[in-house]
Amino acid sequence: MGKDQRVLFSSTIFGPIHSRRLGVSLGINLSPNDGKVCSFDCVYCEAGYNSQGKGTTGFPAREKVKYLLEEKLGKMKDAGENLDVITFSGNGEPTLHPEFPGIVDDVIELRNQFFPDAKVSVLTNSTKIFTPEVAEALKKVDNNILKLDSGVDETMRLIDCPSSPSFTVKKVVDSLKQFEGTGIIQTMILRGEHEGKKIDNTTEDEISALIKAYKEIRPREIMIYSLDRTTPEEKLIKVDKEELADIAARIENETGIPVKF
Repeated sequence: MGKDQRVLFSSTIFGPIHSRRLGVSLGINLSPNDGKVCSFDCVYCEAGYNSQGKGTTGFPAREKVKYLLEEKLGKMKDAGENLDVITFSGNGEPTLHPEFPGIVDDVIELRNQFFPDAKVSVLTNSTKIFTPEVAEALKKVDNNILKLDSGVDETMRLIDCPSSPSFTVKKVVDSLKQFEGTGIIQTMILRGEHEGKKIDNTTEDEISALIKAYKEIRPREIMIYSLDRTTPEEKLIKVDKEELADIAARIENETGIPVKF
């Protein structure tokens, strides 16, 4: 898969799809429909590298997101369909949308109206949690799923390729503590190579560093997972289920925090 890979979602509201971790999920894409906007450039991102460009459509307006979601939820309810979760995901980092906090309020309102038993989830790379308005919005959702792929700066930079040179593991871990007992930390476990450099966050040092970070953050849950789809970096290796199970068991044993994989 090269740098000309197209984005996965060409609409603001997509699905519902079946998520192995979240159930029947209706997606919200707050990035442009024809490009990618993200503060990370992860080697494993299903939407490809940021080099494909931001597209031409821009961020969808808050009013448009609300209208499209209300329309979709209404149709689903009329058809007697099931819905487990509404998930902010898509072609980039949802919290970069300038109206993200207001959109969260709209989504919660519509969820309560149409599918009150459904959860609202946000998949975020944790780069905007330093902004108070974004952090407060994340505290309102049912599943605030925050990324931490390594407890080691060098490895984090190899895997996630953050756009900000000031983004460090210590900085993000310190800020993730504000979600103690409520946040869900999500970690991609993988091996491989990128631009001639070895990637492996399964080593003893790496797992120990992650455990140390998890203990400091004290989330309500930890999710670890490995590659599931084609990635922009071709030299990545999926960690098998058995090894993930061993890693999950060790993390849960040493932190006392439930781990899903």
